[in-house]
Amino acid sequence: MNAIVDPRRTDKVVRYKPNTNQQEDLIPDYMNILGMIMSMCGLMMKLKWCAWLALYCSCISFANSRINDDAKQVLSSFMLSVSAVVMSYLQNPAPMLPPWAAQT
Repeated sequence: MNAIVDPRRTDKVVRYKPNTNQQEDLIPDYMNILGMIMSMCGLMMKLKWCAWLALYCSCISFANSRINDDAKQVLSSFMLSVSAVVMSYLQNPAPMLPPWAAQT
């Protein structure tokens, strides 16, 4: 009977050590704050482009967040930006004009 030979080379195994010298990635935090500011501007000033930018920033913040980040803060920012988009279109259902377009 043939013996099962383990093809792994134990002398080549290198144990993983996480690099603790890396700086913390602050993009999710910046996008979260920017999303909250833009959603408040979208809600208060009824600016649709601000509300859409807030939704975009919230999605970036959610996509770049780590597993150990606070999920409540990311979710509240996302829900605030969604409510800014919904409320801006409920108040004025007309299509969005770019900010540089002349208002008539």
